[in-house]
Amino acid sequence: MESVWGIVSVCTPYLVSLLALLVCLEQISYLKKKRNIPGPNLVLPFIGNAISFVLNPKKFWELQSANSKSSDAGFSANYIFGRFILFITSSDLSHKVFANVRPDAFQFVGHPFGKIIFGDHNLGYLFGQQHKDLRRLIAPNFTPRALSNYISIQQIIILKHLKSCIQSTSSTTSTTKLPITLRTLIRDMNLETSQAVFVGPYLNQEAVRQRFNKDFNFINVGLMKLPINFPGFAFRSAKLGFQRILQTLVTCARESRTRMKTAGSEPTSTLDFLMVQQNVREDSSCPHCSSSESDEEIGHLLFDFLLAAQDASTSSLLWAVTLLDSHPEVLARVREEVAGVWSPESDTPITPEQLSKMRFTQAVAKEIVRFRPPGIVMPHVVLENFQLTENYTIPKGTIVFPSIFESSFQGFVEPHRFDPDRFMEERQEDRIYKKNFLVFGTGAHQCVGQRFAINHLVLFIAIFTSLIDFKRHRTDGCDDFVYVPTIIPKDECKVFLSK
Repeated sequence: MESVWGIVSVCTPYLVSLLALLVCLEQISYLKKKRNIPGPNLVLPFIGNAISFVLNPKKFWELQSANSKSSDAGFSANYIFGRFILFITSSDLSHKVFANVRPDAFQFVGHPFGKIIFGDHNLGYLFGQQHKDLRRLIAPNFTPRALSNYISIQQIIILKHLKSCIQSTSSTTSTTKLPITLRTLIRDMNLETSQAVFVGPYLNQEAVRQRFNKDFNFINVGLMKLPINFPGFAFRSAKLGFQRILQTLVTCARESRTRMKTAGSEPTSTLDFLMVQQNVREDSSCPHCSSSESDEEIGHLLFDFLLAAQDASTSSLLWAVTLLDSHPEVLARVREEVAGVWSPESDTPITPEQLSKMRFTQAVAKEIVRFRPPGIVMPHVVLENFQLTENYTIPKGTIVFPSIFESSFQGFVEPHRFDPDRFMEERQEDRIYKKNFLVFGTGAHQCVGQRFAINHLVLFIAIFTSLIDFKRHRTDGCDDFVYVPTIIPKDECKVFLSK
């Protein structure tokens, strides 16, 4: 025992010296990458500002923004978990990142540590011809014709959840009405909607659906925690949850592929339509046709759709209720427009033609996602040194965060004012300030489902405002936002509801 302690006592000074050397080299490396751009001059060893990044992301990003605006650079630096990061507020520089997604420049990663959870095969991580082929496969599922097929499914589920919510509110025996927290209700609605539209009848067992939804919640929680990939940690649970979801989606893809090969089978979901195209490609004798994707690749693709449609959409729908409540003049115009086109008493769904006539409601939807974009940043990793400006080259391995939120408040007329009229035909600010409207991205990786997302938001607004009277339960700071990891109202949107 004494000999062990003797070895330890001899080695300790060397280990301490080695640790001090590593800390010093790390600091020098950070300062060399940072150069003279805004950002902290000293960072904690190994973890940098990761604690602030995880515990208070709003404050973290506000500090990044303030640093970026403290000079003319349009970006600022920081350090988290051994990774040098760059936060970009300039819309022009953000466009430069989006326009250079390729193997020798940038790769979209969605989350700083997303590849640890999701692997390398998600649509956002692909480049070149492989990415083009996959988007070409997806595109027919988001044409106006395809979207019109989804509209009826979306409405059925929206109506089902809203009517259930009203019934539960009406049946309460309490003399004092209590506010309802909408976040959980709307997220459950979006889970069911996205699963019905994208996956269809293949998630038909209740136990499977419950496990599926629980795993999506693990992913949401894990993305907001420290990236510690060990048992017992939320990040690990997120990774395992994704693997279970993927396996379920692969099974669904296999079932759909078999069903769509059966004569007379009609497609009922995005998955079925994908498999129809897959079967055509497999049976084609054309030497120039691309080979079909595997069931696992289709599973990854479906997961991308589901993740985007569920949590980003939940964020937008919560802000719709929040912003309409605080802008009664906008709410009145929405109700008037919808009533002139559709009535819930008609017992008929809103048609695609009626939806297209709701011009102001569509403008409201666009202003909601501009004013409160669900994802405030779009992280990219730098694969090779990239000259961002005349005076600064981004080092390889840097994680770059183009800020969608910051761009949303640049250029537009009175950008900090909620003003749906900016998107009406008379003003067309979405065209005039197109470079600042980045909520769906731009370039090769622009969101392919953006029209679906806007349709869903417009449908929800039209049905919700026609069926329900609502009033926010206002508390201090309730309209502030928190990260989950999309942004939502701090109080998770507590409202009083009545028919």
